[in-house]
Amino acid sequence: MLVVGGGPAGLGAAIAAADAGAQVVLAERYGFLGGNATAALVMPLMSFHTQLPTPEKKGATTLLPTDHGPGEAVVAGVLGRLLERLVSAGGAIPPSLATGYVVPFDPEWFKLIALELLDEAGVQFLFHAFASGVLPGNEGVIFETKSGPLAIRARVIVDCTGDGDVAVAAGAPSELGRADGLVQPMTLMFRMAEFERALFESYVKDNPKQWRGVHGLWDLVREATQAGELKLPREDILFFATPHEGELSVNSTRVTRVKGTDVWDLSYAEWASRNQMRQIEAFLRKYVPGFEEAYVVQSGVQVGVRETRRVLGEYQLTVDDVLGARKFDDAIARGAYPVDIHNPKGSGTVLKRLPPGEAYDIPLRCLLPRNTERLIVAGRCISGTHEAHSSYRVMPIVMATGQAAGVCAAIASRQGCTPRSVSVTDVQRELLRQGASLRTGLVAESTTARRSAAV
Repeated sequence: MLVVGGGPAGLGAAIAAADAGAQVVLAERYGFLGGNATAALVMPLMSFHTQLPTPEKKGATTLLPTDHGPGEAVVAGVLGRLLERLVSAGGAIPPSLATGYVVPFDPEWFKLIALELLDEAGVQFLFHAFASGVLPGNEGVIFETKSGPLAIRARVIVDCTGDGDVAVAAGAPSELGRADGLVQPMTLMFRMAEFERALFESYVKDNPKQWRGVHGLWDLVREATQAGELKLPREDILFFATPHEGELSVNSTRVTRVKGTDVWDLSYAEWASRNQMRQIEAFLRKYVPGFEEAYVVQSGVQVGVRETRRVLGEYQLTVDDVLGARKFDDAIARGAYPVDIHNPKGSGTVLKRLPPGEAYDIPLRCLLPRNTERLIVAGRCISGTHEAHSSYRVMPIVMATGQAAGVCAAIASRQGCTPRSVSVTDVQRELLRQGASLRTGLVAESTTARRSAAV
């Protein structure tokens, strides 16, 4: 079987499929693995724990979220293996109440550990391969490479491109953005070094209304904007701690009204976001104590894309499903991250949380594209609405849907059938064998539901 895309979803799919006994090829457009985690420097991994919301602390200088009370993990499996190895290598800080249940990580360690996990699983990988089309009958995928066009045939294809490129080329219907066609903005992430935390903490102590957990500096942003030194379509500065003292991950650029499936829009977004990065670096060095000697040490290989296509599947997850913590008999993954919509038009972010301690199920039907066979999707392009997507797009949940897709594809390959024909109970049992997190009692419920349907 073939996995297209080596980001978090692709890693989950390839490793899970290999563990389930399949021969797997993973094709990746870059020369390294990790997708948005490494190419776009999307750091840290956001929380994959149930939430007991607490008021965001004014003046807190942990540089990690302060509004997340005690919670329980709802994603495990391949993600758990990755994090265990990262933490052991010193490349990540494990999630806890102290980190706000996010996972600060080092992107270079992420690349290395991802390679180790693929090697150990026996996955064959092809780098520098961009998917450009599908073979007739969805029998494989065509890639553009340095060696020329290359076709890889497979019994089952797992689309982990993030944009649903393969599924759409295969004829699957999709949606893009919200009702007016606008999508969440793009952000170029970057890392800054030589940050003096003590000086920044002193400023925050003297100005507690100007910082909350991981964001703030409203007055300074306003002052620099009025002076013509800062032109950002957002009202504050957002940055996170990393595993390294004196380093920060900055999430403050914002490019609106651009689509990640349009190469001209992408080109503009790269130009605009790097101009914004330059402004932000100069702003921090001039206005903010602790940044006098700080500098940009690395920016993303590409701008980070939050939202593009959502492939229409046999079920479309809704915002009511997410916020209502809905449960499904054919669940193959869980999520607890809030609805988190960065304003497609400019400043502001909508944040809506699940009920305390709750999680929602993601059904297998969301991974099965309409009008196609021999294909399954995973990651942020699975079937859901614009609002629901803003929750399940985060990387831990993406990895969970990838693991489920890989398991389903492996079973389909072994049984000589399409993913749509695979028993969800078989998928759930294999996921549990691999250590994935599913709702307690789910497999028994699914078995009962199948028997009732058969009668």
